[in-house]
Amino acid sequence: MSDLSINSLSRRQTFLKLATAFNGAVGVVLGIPIVRYLFSPVTRGRDGGYDRWISLGSVDQFPAGQTRLAAYRNPSASPTDGETAEIPCWVRNIDGNNFQIFAINCAHLGCPVRWFPQSRLFMCPCHGGVYYEDGSRASGPPERGLFEYPVKIADGSVQIKVGELPTPGASAANRLIQIKGQTPCA
Repeated sequence: MSDLSINSLSRRQTFLKLATAFNGAVGVVLGIPIVRYLFSPVTRGRDGGYDRWISLGSVDQFPAGQTRLAAYRNPSASPTDGETAEIPCWVRNIDGNNFQIFAINCAHLGCPVRWFPQSRLFMCPCHGGVYYEDGSRASGPPERGLFEYPVKIADGSVQIKVGELPTPGASAANRLIQIKGQTPCA
């Protein structure tokens, strides 16, 4: 055999090597966004306003014994979010000192509930879910009451803790933390 045939590649081997190199380059190019997406929570982190207390307004804005609609701006919103960053909620002043803040969404499928002061009920227009004024379930398809935000009174204003949606998963995690006395691993 000659020296030329041992060191040279056949046409088939050349194309196979070129195709493998091309596929590897395409894999790297496609893999970069996927890796960035997977590691974005670690590299980006949360801004300081994600999980904090936000004022809904002065205590005087919410008369005792009444329920009023209020709204706050999502602390993790970007400037391009526009009006969708305004999140409504129902503020119930129980007796002048105690407040309940309800998410506007029905616990069934998330439709916005409406407050009817005449009957003192929250009603969902989508599937007929009804809630008492304290947010507990009255009738209809929802299996639980309205979701509640943690609330506190500070410097004469009603404040709610935002950043985590008030859902059963959040309250269950908080109960788990209280039971075990440890922070969750996630």
